Amino acid sequence: MNSFQDPAAWEPAPVRPRAWLIRRFVLSAAYRPVHWLWVLLVWGFVLGFAALAEIVTTFSDRAENAAGRFLDRLTARTALPRWCVGRREMRHEGDGAYYRALVDEAVTRRTEQVAQPKPAVPREWTVPVRDYRGAGARYVAERAQAQGWQLRPSDVRKEVSLYWPHPASPTG
Repeated sequence: MNSFQDPAAWEPAPVRPRAWLIRRFVLSAAYRPVHWLWVLLVWGFVLGFAALAEIVTTFSDRAENAAGRFLDRLTARTALPRWCVGRREMRHEGDGAYYRALVDEAVTRRTEQVAQPKPAVPREWTVPVRDYRGAGARYVAERAQAQGWQLRPSDVRKEVSLYWPHPASPTG
């Protein structure tokens, strides 16, 4: 059964044991400096290579498409892993009211940004599970749909994918 069909997947995630969270938090705190050093090295290499790539991609559409796919994969791999536990997760694990307020604020802010005449943010939005863990994917979907977002198929155990269907107004 897919997670978007499983009713249990839409409910708030079970509260994780405190000892497990502390262990993951300590590991995350030790891992983050190494991770960000690696990110800086990788992006430094990309920026150094960009001058040559700019010349090559000017003359070849195939090379430009390949460079775009490479940068997409690189960006996805430089994000923090899902196993990392942050301070917010440590402090508010199991606090549904906090996560509901966080979701309300995020949906309102993103709706205001995307409803601008010339929005600076994409019309597609993926909300990671760490932003709605205590509220549940159902709460995210209900709040977003109430403000005009459309739900996209997604694995709600990892993220909720949304799409803003309304075109930007031509005024402005």
